[in-house]
Amino acid sequence: MRYEGDIYRPPSEAYSLLVQVTIGCTHNKCTFCKMFKDKKFRVRKLEEVMEDLAWARARYRSVNRIFLCDGDALALSNARLMPILEYISENFPECERVSIYGRGSDVIKKSDEEMKELYDAGLKMVYIGAESGSDKVLKDVCKGETRQQIIDGVKKIEACGMQSSVTFISGLAGKDGWEDHAIQTGTMISEMEPSYVGLLTLMVEPSVPMAKDIESGKLKLLSPEEVMAETLLMLKHTDVSKTCVLRSNHASNYVSLRGNLPEDKERMMELLKTAMKNHDMFKDERFRAL
Repeated sequence: MRYEGDIYRPPSEAYSLLVQVTIGCTHNKCTFCKMFKDKKFRVRKLEEVMEDLAWARARYRSVNRIFLCDGDALALSNARLMPILEYISENFPECERVSIYGRGSDVIKKSDEEMKELYDAGLKMVYIGAESGSDKVLKDVCKGETRQQIIDGVKKIEACGMQSSVTFISGLAGKDGWEDHAIQTGTMISEMEPSYVGLLTLMVEPSVPMAKDIESGKLKLLSPEEVMAETLLMLKHTDVSKTCVLRSNHASNYVSLRGNLPEDKERMMELLKTAMKNHDMFKDERFRAL
């Protein structure tokens, strides 16, 4: 298996076969992210991808999940993706799920028929980095897409039978914008009703543009207690009608939340309130990581 540069995958894909179908990210301008800054986006040759899959088939007796990298591989046309999915279906019959990173703007460019075609070929989950439900925050961090584009993309994913897993970043708006970030994120989740929501907490690497905003004082980071207050406000404004699995078990988080919305909403809110009073519940900064 050949990999180019650092490889990133969602926590839930820890035991998946990782296959690069693209290199880098088509956008690559988010001020908080350094994941693909050393890569110029390009599409891998189909024969290279097939060779990697054949290599894996020859060496691994059982492959239950496959994750297609890099950053927003769903930007590929169906003409590019379908041969890969068809090869997986034919050669990995035991594979239960193929998943992929995407952007809301990638999804809305595809027709309903194209999304259904991918689903029928085995693509079962799309990971979307929404980051925030606030258009102001999205603009400030140069996300390159709007709240409505992300909502429309997630709705289209769910409508075709796939599951969406959407991540948001706690603390992304700093001390000045945390309430807007929390409320708009909660109402966004309510409107698009994804299958999964994952929360990360902002950690800023020195090399990313956002680091200059912190150094200058333009962006003031939240304390652990303020992150709890923000998450609490987000949950208060979240109201879904179908089950949404919520997790904040990423290594960057101060407190781990695990539950299903709407049934576990009150329990998770009480846990956050307890953590705000008992700071011993916060993860030590030394053990936080991206």
